[in-house]
Amino acid sequence: MRWWRVLETFTLDQLRALIAVIEEGSFSAAARKLHRVQSAISTSMANLETQLGVPLWDRSTKVARLTDQGQAVLAAARKVCTEVDGLRKLTAGMVAGVEASVSLCVDMLFPVASLVDLCEQFRDEFPSVDLRVDTQAMTGVSARVLDGSATIGVASPLGVAPGLERKVLTAIQMVPVAAPRHPLAALRGPIPTARLRDEIQLVLSELHAEGPPDQAVLSSRTWRVRDLHTKHALLRAGLGWGNLPEHLVRDDLKARRLVKLRVEAWGEDEYKLYLSAVYRGDVTFGPAHRWLLAHLEHLCLRDEKRRQPRKRAPR
Repeated sequence: MRWWRVLETFTLDQLRALIAVIEEGSFSAAARKLHRVQSAISTSMANLETQLGVPLWDRSTKVARLTDQGQAVLAAARKVCTEVDGLRKLTAGMVAGVEASVSLCVDMLFPVASLVDLCEQFRDEFPSVDLRVDTQAMTGVSARVLDGSATIGVASPLGVAPGLERKVLTAIQMVPVAAPRHPLAALRGPIPTARLRDEIQLVLSELHAEGPPDQAVLSSRTWRVRDLHTKHALLRAGLGWGNLPEHLVRDDLKARRLVKLRVEAWGEDEYKLYLSAVYRGDVTFGPAHRWLLAHLEHLCLRDEKRRQPRKRAPR
């Protein structure tokens, strides 16, 4: 019999039994896991060894131990089973109407750590679905959703375009900061607006001039940047003062790389921005998009609870 005819005679069931024996440590433990009798596992392994024509088991020991050839077969068996499981998930998803790809565009203010968590969960839930993630500022998010290059967006209030569906997700606290060596950092008490006017304020700005009007600008001198992380780096370098999301500067404030400014014109929570999920009302979502939208909300609620200070127990 030709060698490929021999290979066609073994089954996925035998490969899964081989993997179970190694993972569980013995034939009897593998039998319990697979809800079979031990003799069936022993017979399956003996048949697999005969069909492959190579010694899989080292019979000089009481505990089941693979030979070098057996280790190579085990690695190949795991690969085959993973591929088969992936094929089953893929076809099951097709039957359920799962999309081939999902596109998401988030505002730069959205916490990167939360975005990573979301992507990890998405990968585990939809391993066969491609995910495209884009990052934009202000109206750039809505523009991507409107032109169809992103199906779901996460936008700040200034970036929500008319005609889009909107679902509030979470609040982002904006914090006025400066480097410790900046002149404003040495001031005690609330800083009057008159004192801020001649200091350079770093402002996150739109790429085009038709964007929304400036918000929270108190200085007559402004340096404008398109990228939040560039703004962050310039502030840490002491080149001006400005607002940044609390989650982005949390470690900087603890390490005194940045200091929080008290601005007389603003209250403590005045610049709290609410990020919202935005999407077109004429688009029908499949399972992957519905999951993404629901888990965006769940993830933001989880992170918001983590940020809330814990109440001390009464003594």
